[in-house]
Amino acid sequence: MTELPPQKPKKRRLLWLAALLAVVFAAYSAGWFYFAGRVRAEAAGTIAALAAQGVNADCANLAVSGYPVRFAVSCDNTAYEDDANDVVVSTGAITASLAFYRPLSPEADIIGPLRTAAPGMAPLWLDWDRMHLATGLAWPATQRVSLQAEGFSGQTDPQDETDPLQLFSADTAAAEMRPQGPDLGVSASFGSLQIDAEAVGGRTLPPLDGTLEATVKDGMKLIGARTESLRGQALDLKQAVLSSGTATIRVSGPLAVDAEGLVDADLTIRIKDPQALATILAAAVPEQKRQIQQGFAALTLMGSEPKLPLKIVKGKATLGFIPLGRIKPVK
Repeated sequence: MTELPPQKPKKRRLLWLAALLAVVFAAYSAGWFYFAGRVRAEAAGTIAALAAQGVNADCANLAVSGYPVRFAVSCDNTAYEDDANDVVVSTGAITASLAFYRPLSPEADIIGPLRTAAPGMAPLWLDWDRMHLATGLAWPATQRVSLQAEGFSGQTDPQDETDPLQLFSADTAAAEMRPQGPDLGVSASFGSLQIDAEAVGGRTLPPLDGTLEATVKDGMKLIGARTESLRGQALDLKQAVLSSGTATIRVSGPLAVDAEGLVDADLTIRIKDPQALATILAAAVPEQKRQIQQGFAALTLMGSEPKLPLKIVKGKATLGFIPLGRIKPVK
């Protein structure tokens, strides 16, 4: 009769494995609670440092949760108020989370409304049904930052002294930034954008859809420098598309601003269904209805999708052979 091999080595391996898992879990738990404490301490320290500079900031009811599978930080509402510079920003609840099985993809959900006030602009009240922020991390720079919103709308702040002015609403809105070597890729889109007639002097515009894809030259340096000036900047506009029904305008080409703020560009404009676009523009600008109809009647002779060159040299713009005037230097 064959003897069975001894079972002790197998049991010993299982015991070692169980002990190793227990140590790993204990280390993970200790790390989780350590970072939870650090987040609370860093948040309190940042708020105190801002207060010392005369800035009121708050993250109401800050909580760290999600143990053991997630690390989530939430605030019931957030606020930033800089009286010296007359800047106010506040929003509803924010929850930022990181799943342990996706450690390089932190996400955040933001509850509206977002209130903003700054010198030179009307106080704004932005709201949405859902807003989701997602990032992809990679060393040494962030790989991707994207923002998606549904039921997005804007108006002047109803808490301001004047009656609120409705500005716009859109079924969807999205934006994304991603490094492309030293450059920065930018894309954005919106769907069923409705601009309120009162916000544009009583003019009527149909629902609009739009997309944008561009590359900002040396954009990664601009993020680090936090520049607020467009001078000396350049971008490659892969495409900017605005459409309503069958009418579509598509613009592409390089664009740059020199050190003096003068614009240079070599753009191509493509128009799909010029007649439909003329109808939209004539309704939006009725005082120019005749000129619009005459101009677009000439475009229809170029086919259903005419293409026009738009050149800007040191701020002087021409559309084909038609001079359009000068563009003021930008800041």
